[in-house]
Amino acid sequence: MAPTTSAAESLWLDTAPPGGHRPMDGDLEVDVAVLGGGIAGVTTALLLKQDGARVAVIEAHEVGSGATGCTTAKVSALQSTILSTILGRNGEEAAAVYAEASLAAVEKVAELAAQEAIDCDLERRPAFTYAAGRGELPAIEDELEAAHKAGLDVEPANPDLPYEVAGAIRLDDQLQFHPVRYVRGLARSVDGDGSFVFEGTRALGVHRGGPWRVRTTRGTIAAQQVVVATHYPMLDRGLYFARLKAERSYCIAARVRAPLPRGMSISAGSPTRSVRSHRDLLIVGGEGHSTGGGEATPERFDRLEAFAREHWGAEAITHRWSAQDPVPWDHMPVIGRYDPTSSRLWVASGFMKWGLTSATFGAMILADAIGGRDNGWAARFDPNRLSLRSVHEVAQLGAKFSFDFVTDRVRPADAGSAAEVPPGEARVVRDGLGKTGVYRDEEGTLHAVSLRCTHLACLLRWNGAERSWDCPCHGSRFDVDGEVLEGPAVNALERRPI
Repeated sequence: MAPTTSAAESLWLDTAPPGGHRPMDGDLEVDVAVLGGGIAGVTTALLLKQDGARVAVIEAHEVGSGATGCTTAKVSALQSTILSTILGRNGEEAAAVYAEASLAAVEKVAELAAQEAIDCDLERRPAFTYAAGRGELPAIEDELEAAHKAGLDVEPANPDLPYEVAGAIRLDDQLQFHPVRYVRGLARSVDGDGSFVFEGTRALGVHRGGPWRVRTTRGTIAAQQVVVATHYPMLDRGLYFARLKAERSYCIAARVRAPLPRGMSISAGSPTRSVRSHRDLLIVGGEGHSTGGGEATPERFDRLEAFAREHWGAEAITHRWSAQDPVPWDHMPVIGRYDPTSSRLWVASGFMKWGLTSATFGAMILADAIGGRDNGWAARFDPNRLSLRSVHEVAQLGAKFSFDFVTDRVRPADAGSAAEVPPGEARVVRDGLGKTGVYRDEEGTLHAVSLRCTHLACLLRWNGAERSWDCPCHGSRFDVDGEVLEGPAVNALERRPI
């Protein structure tokens, strides 16, 4: 069996130079504050700076260290079966707008990489959606029809994969690249000449006014406009927690014996298998599930590794990582005014696992809106849309929140005391009338935290694949010592004595 790494680690974060931006130090005033140092926030900031605005990007960790650094790194307008899903839920016009914006995003990424001279291994490659078996052929046929209706030059084709597929479609001239090198290259272009990129600075809240005030762990920013690009919207206004479903997926990188694929391929059915190459490595992604569910086990990685060994003769697994994505109620990203009453507070989210593409066109939409320009795509992605067709999905998300909130409180604890927790594992331990999450590391040290999520007090569940405490309600994640890994939570968990 091929050896594996001992801990989850992103290929992109492992092979990129450090961000190199200092934390914020004291109060500041700019034209636009951008919260979030991923591709959505940094691209928006650069486009606004090119418009003449003074901007400040606030990132809690390092630029690109969140969702941007944990993808398969494809920029494509052919996205598995997204177009047929959008067409079925929202109609032909919505699918056409999504396809047009996605194609424009592909070209914008190529343009910015060349314009800013970013060394990010950017390559033009064909994108494929394939049927792993005959049962997936109807999905391929539906996607081909939807793509043609949306104006994409998609055609039947054979992907360069070492196993038989039942059918496939192809879109040429899409992109693959190194996403962290790319976004950190953009950030270098933002920083300077009256604009700033701050790392190690977490936004804690946004207060309405003229100017708006962004409270952070390192001071306050006064700004005329604020863009919330924190992947999952961090502010409770707008009820995004009731309209976005958090999902996780997994990736591995492997050294293999068989020839590497040149195309970027993804299956139409479940379990998903997403495949591409990077230099001398094979990248395989898939195994998605809802955040906070019991499906987050190490076997997710094991199945991807078995797939790489079976079809490419994997000799070594060099990296293992995972990503989290918010999926909107109607399967269209949310890009625009944060809520109906805010003319200077903006959001970009809900990228459905294709954020390198949709975050880029999201940045284009926001830059036009803040710059006072019309954008033909903007109305379709308005975050404040709600149709009768989508009421059922919103109600389902609300019902899931209520169910998880109640049932986890009445579920029995896993252990009576911390002494029962084995090394390398975690248990929910009864603590008086409440519950404590206890993890014992391989050296025997115990890590104990409150299981009340600091967002809206849902109880957290153990993620054995990545050794984290995850919220089943809205997707917040915390490490074993309670520090925030994923929002919308911004405050750490309370540590508990053992």
